[in-house]
Amino acid sequence: MLAETGTTDVFPFDNSYARLPERFFARLPPTPVAEPRLIRLNERLARQLGLDPERLASREGVAVLAGNRVPHEGEPLAMAYAGHQFGAFVPQLGDGRAILLGEVVDGDGVRRDIQLKGSGPTPFSRNGDGRAALGPVLREYIVSEAMAALGIPTTRSLAVVTTGETVRREMPLPGAVLTRVASSHIRIGTFQFFAVRADVDAIRHLADYVIARHYPEAGGAANPYQVLLEQVTARQADLIAQWLLVGFIHGVMNTDNMSIAGETIDYGPCAFMDSYDPATVYSSIDSYGRYAYGNQPHIARWNLARFAEAILPLLAEDKDAAVQLANEALDGFRARFEAAYSQGLRRKLGLLQAQTEDLSLAQDLLERMAQNKADFTLTFRRLCEAASGPDADPAVRALFADPAAYDAWAARWRRRLDDDGTADTQERNSMMRAANPAVIPRNHLVEEAISAAVSNRDFAPFEKLVAVLARPYGDLPATLAHYADPPRPDQVVRQTFCGT
Repeated sequence: MLAETGTTDVFPFDNSYARLPERFFARLPPTPVAEPRLIRLNERLARQLGLDPERLASREGVAVLAGNRVPHEGEPLAMAYAGHQFGAFVPQLGDGRAILLGEVVDGDGVRRDIQLKGSGPTPFSRNGDGRAALGPVLREYIVSEAMAALGIPTTRSLAVVTTGETVRREMPLPGAVLTRVASSHIRIGTFQFFAVRADVDAIRHLADYVIARHYPEAGGAANPYQVLLEQVTARQADLIAQWLLVGFIHGVMNTDNMSIAGETIDYGPCAFMDSYDPATVYSSIDSYGRYAYGNQPHIARWNLARFAEAILPLLAEDKDAAVQLANEALDGFRARFEAAYSQGLRRKLGLLQAQTEDLSLAQDLLERMAQNKADFTLTFRRLCEAASGPDADPAVRALFADPAAYDAWAARWRRRLDDDGTADTQERNSMMRAANPAVIPRNHLVEEAISAAVSNRDFAPFEKLVAVLARPYGDLPATLAHYADPPRPDQVVRQTFCGT
């Protein structure tokens, strides 16, 4: 059964990736589902995209979101890419359960991909069913929209549709389709797909497309491809710093899961830390901690080196010269990351004027938090109050197994605050609250919402969680205070799972 092609203008598509050479993708429609039902429509995002929420929620719109109907301007395709997965190179991966329907230009003039995830098998499915289970779809919706609310570059979730069908993983599970929005779905692995085939013409074509779409300022440079590498490196350095500053762990930082546009993409076994520990791993498939929280900057730099290798023929005709240019661009990662991370830590600690010892002060706190199993998010949030005076210290001390560990650090911190050169406590408090969220997608709350939906078809916990996470930096009313609480011992989630 094939998706129906109609004249609907639910999505006013303006496609560009579909104009690239045919070897960049496979053209095929999504596979229709039995009984599509709209579970969640992100109306605010729809309006930002210039879409009509009522049209999307209509029977015709839901048919499009489920993959049962293709708009007449849609050009559905599955993108080709390769990738290093946990360090091992796979020469052909591609969209095995996703279909790019087309592109829209949003209200800010930015081109956005509209992709259906869980839309059926493609030539890249590698014997998979091409479907998605409801649980991982809800996880991606929750976490990606929470990341957007936190101000971190990310793909977005427009809609969740259940299919009325069962997918089989370890057990039968209800199926669903996620409508994902991205600046693009081009990955480091997209370049690797052509590099392993020595298809330099395709690499150049793809790089020119990326420059035009994402890095137009590079187009006028003497060496646009070197500038492209520099700018992709800079965006990734900033992104990883932002992850660390909110305690986020991606879980599967393979090169096919790293967006060239600098957005967080592919929310599989992702998680946010509770107690601070740089060695934290949640992903059930990360047996050796390759993608642990504290290892993410190193892995990002490693992945970028693979991108540099893929575009090496574009940097210079002479290989040695090309390698030198690549290394110069990659050398900028560490300084860019450290600058972004250090500045973020200063904001979290309420330090308005930079001083050389600030990073040492922050690292001292983090080490004490790790030794005392202090909750990452709550420690920094409660420091917002403690910055105004020691009367608020008990709430922070209570998070440390040995409260004296906090006391010793707090004395040093307050001396630094006194030396900060400003008496504007309101400015400091505002800065700290804007850097330290009150609420994150706690793993136990995410799992509870998923369990209620999958087991009981109860979507109320999911809806409540999404609503609370939409305002992460605001103070929670007493009735919602439990959303900020760390898990009880019986609620701790120790592993998260990939949805494939």
